[in-house]
Amino acid sequence: METEKKRNLIVILGPTASGKTRLAARLAAQIGAELISADSRQVYRGMDIGTGKDLAEYVVDGVPVACHLIDVAEPGHLFSVFEFQQRFYECFREITARGRMPIVVGGTGLYIESILREYRMLPVPENAALREELETLGMEELAARLLHLNPALHNTTDLTGRERLVRAIEIAEHTSTHGSSSETERPDINPLVIGVRWDRAVLRERITKRLKERLGQGMIEEVQRLRDARVSWERLDEMGLEYRYVSLYLRGDLAYEEMFRTLNIRIHQFAKRQDTWFRGMERRGIKIHWIEGADAAALRDLINNHKILPNPHLKGGGQIIPL
Repeated sequence: METEKKRNLIVILGPTASGKTRLAARLAAQIGAELISADSRQVYRGMDIGTGKDLAEYVVDGVPVACHLIDVAEPGHLFSVFEFQQRFYECFREITARGRMPIVVGGTGLYIESILREYRMLPVPENAALREELETLGMEELAARLLHLNPALHNTTDLTGRERLVRAIEIAEHTSTHGSSSETERPDINPLVIGVRWDRAVLRERITKRLKERLGQGMIEEVQRLRDARVSWERLDEMGLEYRYVSLYLRGDLAYEEMFRTLNIRIHQFAKRQDTWFRGMERRGIKIHWIEGADAAALRDLINNHKILPNPHLKGGGQIIPL
């Protein structure tokens, strides 16, 4: 009988406020693993509270857990799925070369799927002539052009800002001419994919509670610091819901109560879209092992059942204990 291929990657995914980061960090501490963030906004420096970095969760029992792909870009940089994929491969090779297990943790389904389904992409240079041509077009015309080039658009956030939209058109034009096949050598990955989900009403409560906490921790002041550092309103609008609605408040376009209420609703809607993406991943052939709530015992059982062993060099043998 054929032996099951050994797992060499753990993925822990889930919607915002699901508790996946805490679970992943504690698991990493206990089996001697290292984390790789799959969050499209936590790559940016200076954007901590609004992106939900929750850096304290990467310290378990007083010991920091290694986490990669956080704070690797400036806010003005357009970090792409291509860049994430290439950086992930680098991290994966480095971590496994140290004899450790990589754990991907995050809620950006596009990023996670790009590695699990091995999206094939090419680095695309800037096209000055095309950019000059696109300068004359409005946002609706740019969006129509992109959707004509790529009707099955992977990432609809490409439609939310002019700079990102122009770059998406640039990539689509290049791909239509040169193809999308990449020569990048990919590591052989056999992942265990674990999803964290909650009853919808409970998740809504968790989202609202966390939003209140983040506003109390200084999220508005964080956005103001970014403005003081000359990050444009347009760029802040592209950086996600928290930055978009706090920016509207800072500009006087929304009262505080209206900002909170609207932002809260939009984050709930975003969590539903994340769940929709994850269900789509399953339809596209990715097996996700779901655990209800941040159930540490269920996570531990999954790890044990798939015979993922602790790093033997951990102090105390690195045995798996209740998370």
